[in-house]
Amino acid sequence: MSDAELVLRSTRVITPEGTRAASVAVADGTITAVLPYDAPVPAGARLEDLGDHVLLPGLVDTHVHVNDPGRTEWEGFWTATRAAAAGGITTLVDMPLNSLPPTTTVPHLRTKQRVAADKAHIDVGFWGGALPDNIKELRPLHEAGVFGFKAFLSPSGVDEFPHLERDPLARTMAEIAAFDGLLIVHAEDPRLLASAPQQPGPRYADFLASRPRDAEDTAIAQLIREAKALHARVHVLHLSSSDALPMIAEARAEGVRITVETCPHYLTLTAEEVPDGASEFKCCPPIREAANQDLLWQALADGTIDCVVTDHSPSTADLKTGDFATAWGGISGLQLSLAAVWTEARRRGHGLEDVVRWMSARTSELVGLDDRKGAIAVGRDADFAVLAPDETFTVDPVALQHRNRVTAYAGKTLHGVVKSTWLRGQRIVAGGEFTEPKGRLLTRTH
Repeated sequence: MSDAELVLRSTRVITPEGTRAASVAVADGTITAVLPYDAPVPAGARLEDLGDHVLLPGLVDTHVHVNDPGRTEWEGFWTATRAAAAGGITTLVDMPLNSLPPTTTVPHLRTKQRVAADKAHIDVGFWGGALPDNIKELRPLHEAGVFGFKAFLSPSGVDEFPHLERDPLARTMAEIAAFDGLLIVHAEDPRLLASAPQQPGPRYADFLASRPRDAEDTAIAQLIREAKALHARVHVLHLSSSDALPMIAEARAEGVRITVETCPHYLTLTAEEVPDGASEFKCCPPIREAANQDLLWQALADGTIDCVVTDHSPSTADLKTGDFATAWGGISGLQLSLAAVWTEARRRGHGLEDVVRWMSARTSELVGLDDRKGAIAVGRDADFAVLAPDETFTVDPVALQHRNRVTAYAGKTLHGVVKSTWLRGQRIVAGGEFTEPKGRLLTRTH
């Protein structure tokens, strides 16, 4: 510990070996030692005694729509990263669409990096986009450091990011597999969506019927077939249909290189509780029934679902109309994701170690940052969240850092208050006070 600049001490530190009382030493932004709780503090080091608050690794959210540049009025790097920091997230990976331009060429990536550089309160990486006409751009984007490639199998909702039909999907997957990249996929079948009943209006039941489980299941089956044939790496985004879980488990047992995420809103909200006209609950795929939710939790517990990410997809309030057919589909959840998941996890008998695994360790692994992020361990970045897990708060939209404070969690009482968030050994938010942006732009290194 002789080189320590900072020591954080807590009776509850979540490490890969379990939760224990410990002193965590930090120097030059890196964890240098995880020592017994009563280890002496070296001369010159500053001690932060956290008492019984839990010290956990900063969360890594690999599914965030920042929408900057081009649709910055929807969110933006400044507000998104402040909201993330307030919620204990220290790293996010930005999706390639809803910004203008989309991240589908290296010049477009450079544009986004320039915009983010001086606005990021936390570390930020980028996904590339896979379109029908940009296959030649995929390898250059990979070499420029994107963490993988996002594709839609059904219309994305924005004209500048068209979806992949079956043949373009196969060609795209083959190209990405050639350099062992990662393809991440919004999996809903467009033909089944088109044939589903389309009844505009305020009734949530009508919207739910318009996005049937079969659309997800069929698209995931197609994805599995292509990935198996090409030995490609694929990741299913925002899984909401529990019906797809058996085929995913079977594919994995057969050696298909497939991973799966789900989102806090699928784990904590149910179709039965969505009021008619409340389009702040609208997302695609949709929030489904309570029985479906139970099976998602079971799949998290048994490892069929790998991780939990927000799919933070905000818009201006005027786009959240009372008509589910025309309202923008997306849930804003960056600041509340940890508390929302922890509230439901504890009710179902899961511990904070499980939440850290789903929201930090496995997300870090997904994007190849597990040598730097996702754990309180020697050599990792000194990124932390300090949590009072038993304290509660009632969600007040006015208190959110999101640019547009539309939330499906308004009025809900949640467990888990983030007391402070640390990035590379520097406290970046505490008590609602933020430092100036200290985030770095991340690129894939392996």
